[in-house]
Amino acid sequence: MDLGNMLSDSFEYTKEALMEKWLKWILLIIPFMTQGYEIQIFKGTKPAPEINDWVINFINGIKLAIVGLIYALPIIIIAGILFLGAILALISGDPRVLMTAAGGAVIGVLICVVWAIILLFIVPFAFIRFARTDKFGEAFNISAILAHLGKIGWIAYVIALVVLLIMAIIFGIIVSIISTVLMFIPLIGGLLNFIFQLILMPPVGIFSARYLTQVYDAAGPA
Repeated sequence: MDLGNMLSDSFEYTKEALMEKWLKWILLIIPFMTQGYEIQIFKGTKPAPEINDWVINFINGIKLAIVGLIYALPIIIIAGILFLGAILALISGDPRVLMTAAGGAVIGVLICVVWAIILLFIVPFAFIRFARTDKFGEAFNISAILAHLGKIGWIAYVIALVVLLIMAIIFGIIVSIISTVLMFIPLIGGLLNFIFQLILMPPVGIFSARYLTQVYDAAGPA
């Protein structure tokens, strides 16, 4: 994989999708709209597509969010159990119960961390499989996802994700600096920062989706 070329292509793709298309950019800020647009990107559509049916795009965004939610359910359930356990332990006031709850919290957090790492590898390809088949079941076809990962090569895939993570960290630092400056503006700083964060959602989503699509296609025909 030529990661440099993939990053460059993703940047140009994002520009093509949004530059001088202000209405499209604004509408993509609406919840689930960017996710719905990402489905078109995951299909391998190039050049950057337009959105001919905003209702269908919105519905597709909800579908993609549901796929992500199902994958995240174990973390949500464990977090809920830990939260409830902590409250009950505090109410009891029993040191032994508190110690047991603390030990359970450590184990629960470790499980969540491990599952989150697994999701980091699986979910991107789950989204793409769902987009290309339009079948919920294919989003959870773990054997097919792992087989596709094997075609790319685990080392190559890890490197590709690390590169995207580094880009995200650099971008996050820049955004944090700008947000901090905006927050110091009297009266309207908070509002400006909120608007700034909203504006960034579509380009970040489009760039990431295009990059991951290229990584997926690096394996050749599915």
